[in-house]
Amino acid sequence: MPNRIVLSISALALPLLLVAGGYAVTHRAPKIRGVEADTIPLANNARRECERVDAAQRQSCYERILVDLAGTRGVRVAMGTLNALAQQDATIKGEGHVYAHAIGIFAGRGQRDVARQFAACTEILQSGCYHGVIQSYFEGMASVDTSNVNALCRPFGGGTQQWLNFQCAHGMGHGLMMVYRNDLPLALGGCDLVQDSWIRESCYGGAFMENIVSATVPHHPASRLAAGADSAKAGGHEHGGGHDHHGGGAAAPAVMANRPPWKALDSLDMHYPCNAVGERYQTQCYMMQTSIVMRFTNGNVDSSAAMCLTAPGSMKYVCAQSLGRDIVSWTREDYAESRRKCAVVADEYEPWCHIGVTKNLIDVTARPGDGISYCRDVEGDANRLKCFEAVGEQIANLFHQADQRRQACAPSGSYVQACEFGAQVNFRRPQGLPRERT
Repeated sequence: MPNRIVLSISALALPLLLVAGGYAVTHRAPKIRGVEADTIPLANNARRECERVDAAQRQSCYERILVDLAGTRGVRVAMGTLNALAQQDATIKGEGHVYAHAIGIFAGRGQRDVARQFAACTEILQSGCYHGVIQSYFEGMASVDTSNVNALCRPFGGGTQQWLNFQCAHGMGHGLMMVYRNDLPLALGGCDLVQDSWIRESCYGGAFMENIVSATVPHHPASRLAAGADSAKAGGHEHGGGHDHHGGGAAAPAVMANRPPWKALDSLDMHYPCNAVGERYQTQCYMMQTSIVMRFTNGNVDSSAAMCLTAPGSMKYVCAQSLGRDIVSWTREDYAESRRKCAVVADEYEPWCHIGVTKNLIDVTARPGDGISYCRDVEGDANRLKCFEAVGEQIANLFHQADQRRQACAPSGSYVQACEFGAQVNFRRPQGLPRERT
């Protein structure tokens, strides 16, 4: 299985923790910085103010404060304050990605220079700020063509900025769902206009994620800020009602005329929408599918594992990786509990469950050591080999130079060969490393 970027929605925030992971890239993501000292008082003030309001209004309270900070003190200060809040409050951490979306929407609103707005964002909280910038780019766009979808991520092409390239491409999938009023087939069709296959796949992933989020939490913070009255300071518009995330109020694209509403999810069919879209979309769909099952079953791992066993062909492996990613989110990054839950998966697919856990852990912190710590105590040699290979793949995400990758793999001990194989600095496949069966 090639490295893939994986996005998930966890149990937190109904559930709304979104986590990236997987594709090997050639640019090191910006190093995640600690909580800046000057943002801690801002975070403390925000908590004091928002804890005075009813729980139902608390999200709107934090949105308002964060967007005000972005306008008065800058996007970096707003993101630093959000990061400090996330360190103090597990609920805010669970919602942090979509708050970051909201800040990114503010940063990008009215701007067409995506690269410049990306420079104002940070990677904390699963890069939500970057995704919000792209959503803002699409706000009010009434037509999508080959030219605008291929031009959008061009500033990040050429290999040296592939990490940012993914943030752009994934955000494009979210943005196209906004353009097409959450009509998933039309949004996927917009992704199909992208010439680069890697960007196209990443775009699919963003569309499938937005399909779940828009259906399960239609008024989540980033959506409300994009389209609602709360975004007035950011140049927003009144909310149009229902599940319309199209925040600009522009006329719907002509292709939408007389189309019946798209059914996003089906609680009676755990393979939907994967069984309702074309074969070329299956990988990115099944990379999200366990998030749907876990939501409908309140985090029941057995149900998700059973669903994965009935997925078509190689999608069983993809589905198991999706489940691992969701497991570590539902366990709130409890390593031991995540290992125990992955053990529920059938032996052939359990290694891929550990891949999902490991990649998620490293994506959240950009620290390979977190994945190494998890993998050391995974039971079974095959599982550990695959786990350390996944660590290596994430190291390839973070470091461009071969010597940097080797150094990052060094703490893997007796599994360093598997790590280096995943990091693409050792091309000799370790003996016993599991393969997919075709």
